[in-house]
Amino acid sequence: MITTLLLVLPLIVGISLFFIKGNSVKTIALGASVAELVLGVTAFLQFDKANVNAQYVTNIPWIKSMGINFHLGMDGISLILVLLTTVLVPFIILVANRKEYANQSTLYALILLMQFGLVGVFTAQDAFLFYIFWEVALIPIYFIALIWGGAEKIRITFKFFIYTLAGSLLMLAGLIYLYLQTPVPHNFSIQALYDLQLTKGTQSWVFWLFFLAFAIKMPVFPFHSWLADTYTDAPTPGTMLLSGIMSKMGVYGAIRILLPMVPQGMHESLWGPTVITLAVIGVIYASLMAMYQKDYKRLIAYSSAAHVGLIAAGVFSITDTGLSGAIVQMFAHGISAFGLFYMVSILEERTGTRQLDQLGGIRIVAPVYATVFMIIMMASIALPLTSGFVGEFLLLAGIYEYNEWLAGIAGLSTILGAVYMLRSYQSAILGDKTAVSDKFFDLVWQEKAIVFPLIIIIFVVGVYPKPLLDVIEPAVKNIFTIMEVTKK
Repeated sequence: MITTLLLVLPLIVGISLFFIKGNSVKTIALGASVAELVLGVTAFLQFDKANVNAQYVTNIPWIKSMGINFHLGMDGISLILVLLTTVLVPFIILVANRKEYANQSTLYALILLMQFGLVGVFTAQDAFLFYIFWEVALIPIYFIALIWGGAEKIRITFKFFIYTLAGSLLMLAGLIYLYLQTPVPHNFSIQALYDLQLTKGTQSWVFWLFFLAFAIKMPVFPFHSWLADTYTDAPTPGTMLLSGIMSKMGVYGAIRILLPMVPQGMHESLWGPTVITLAVIGVIYASLMAMYQKDYKRLIAYSSAAHVGLIAAGVFSITDTGLSGAIVQMFAHGISAFGLFYMVSILEERTGTRQLDQLGGIRIVAPVYATVFMIIMMASIALPLTSGFVGEFLLLAGIYEYNEWLAGIAGLSTILGAVYMLRSYQSAILGDKTAVSDKFFDLVWQEKAIVFPLIIIIFVVGVYPKPLLDVIEPAVKNIFTIMEVTKK
């Protein structure tokens, strides 16, 4: 029941907001997102950690002739990503409230509808339903970027559309093929697709249909070229949705669909070393690109790509440690990415620029802002006792179990991340006062109401990650159990 409520609430309120005018839409959207957060936290607190099966299940026949059910549920992996979604969306709406947007009722409606799609992706237990929610989650962000984006929004959004459409079609082709291999009467149940006994050769080529679809969404090198432009050009709420939550869809798809359904396609062929090598190359490439950015928002965009690349490498290491680290890091990265983009948006609002060479001296006039920015940045570069450290340590340990040399190369991302993050902070926040810093002022209470809870989450997860790991580990073990069965 709770899973159904998590879906129905943003859907009903989101559709309703299209027909409501005035500033009341802000209050209604925020109220709905807070109610959704309460549901997400309730699901987390009531979750049975010892049960590896999906919980909070809804299973209703939908299209009987095709064996499609409206089948929802959450295991530990799903739960963490639903929790991340319900935590971040209220903050994203609060950020949007700080600025007046044209057609604001449409903006808030699209944010809630995107939340509906994201929760659907993370809870679908039917492969066709998974695909439907995958597409539903993409539609709102197209319009958010297209309507409220920057000067190049049409070109950039079209490029983003083409990339994601290509990936979606590949995934659909793979799902239809697997559906047709199920016993008559065919059905789209994810468990039924797990139960298929495909040959190694079949798994090998089906693997690429799914990998390309998910690699574009993460994105993994060399399918990343849409990311920097889209993240930079999108309005701040759109960028936060993209980096904080939507980038996790591809990783989740790899964990839920790719590995358990076609494990031989990766585990016992050249494709495994190929995809993890691509992920590690992407980590280093994005880190190096971040070092040379002059636009602060674009720098954070490349930083986000580097972090997601490391998460992907952890998944494709096919180790318990790497997979657990990937899930923890998805949560941690969502929090820190949101915080970094918010800090940069405040900087741009106050100074009128994101160019690093035009900034400086902010610490002198805004010590609270500078301190908060530093804490979020430290979490991003995996300082011990922050949320980023836990996941990154597990990721590198998992990659090391797979291959020591790849782990050494991937580990360079921590050093490179510290270099570009600290150098950008020194340029923008430290130093002598400048013309732009003279008009900068410190955080107001509305901004503190957003960033202080983030800091609490960063330290709580960093100091005591056990509640997250207790939820994650049984689900991870279950994924590996399914993979062993599927390989036989």
